[in-house]
Amino acid sequence: MTRRRALAIQVVALLAAVAMAVAGCAPSGGAGSAKGKVNVAYAGSLVNLMEHKLGPAFAQATGYTFEGEGAGSTALANQIKSKLISPDIFISASSAAYTPLQGAANSNIVRWYVTYATTSMVIGFSPKSQFAAQLEAAASGQTPWYQALETPGLRLGRTDPKLDPKGVNTLYTLQLAARYYAQPGLSQRLLGDAENASQIFPEEELVARLTAGQLDAGFFYLNEVKDAGLPYITLPSQINLGDAALASAYHAATYVDARGVTHHGGPIAFSVTIPSTVRNEAGAEAFVTYLLGSSGKSALAADGFTVTPPKLTGDAAALPASLKALVGA
Repeated sequence: MTRRRALAIQVVALLAAVAMAVAGCAPSGGAGSAKGKVNVAYAGSLVNLMEHKLGPAFAQATGYTFEGEGAGSTALANQIKSKLISPDIFISASSAAYTPLQGAANSNIVRWYVTYATTSMVIGFSPKSQFAAQLEAAASGQTPWYQALETPGLRLGRTDPKLDPKGVNTLYTLQLAARYYAQPGLSQRLLGDAENASQIFPEEELVARLTAGQLDAGFFYLNEVKDAGLPYITLPSQINLGDAALASAYHAATYVDARGVTHHGGPIAFSVTIPSTVRNEAGAEAFVTYLLGSSGKSALAADGFTVTPPKLTGDAAALPASLKALVGA
């Protein structure tokens, strides 16, 4: 055997060994398969559900890789519009977040969305808080919840109404509460200004800050506190934005944004769409199918959501054929 041939055999053997090593390191089964990634931009109130429950379950069941990004729905919409992110899926806690992405003037980034679940506003609190006794008394109905929140020194958290629908819903809830309890000025007493920086935190961080003891209480969606196992104060349906039958009453609450546009309160509803930024169309359709199917519904219900029949809004002709049966289109 010549020296050149021996060297060639060694090179081939080395390449084969490297290939085997790479193959051995590659994950088997669902996640990381050749089907590729599905990038899901979702409302920050879904962080734990998406990252630790529904996302991994979707990957395991379908063979796609789940890649999530959570933030306030309005903030995500702004990032999509500005082309800072290009998700395959956009899940919002408010249909209003789709507005800047709809229509020819906005390149028809969103042409349809499907509403699939509802929730309500609650006040979550830390069981380790020095004010836990007052908050527990409010949770059991012994004292008014707004009196507990007025306790001097209590650290209250909420999200930014400019970036997150829950921040706006907090303002709606306090407006409705002021009328319901005949407490003029209640919102100002509890929240201060709408943009009170001392109370405002990113949506995806609010639960973590509460559990870490940085906050005593905060305004949350019911699914968030149930998911985190936190104690909470239930609010009357007249003010918690969780009853579709009270939509006209909720409409009385208003919020004027920085552009001077007036928004009205309404029942909280989560929805999903496949925006035109989609890169993995098959994966996006598979995710929506999973979310609206039996496994997705079970995960949502276990997380504290009220699952509703899928309702399509927008251009039915733009809805992928694989999803039409799911929404009766």
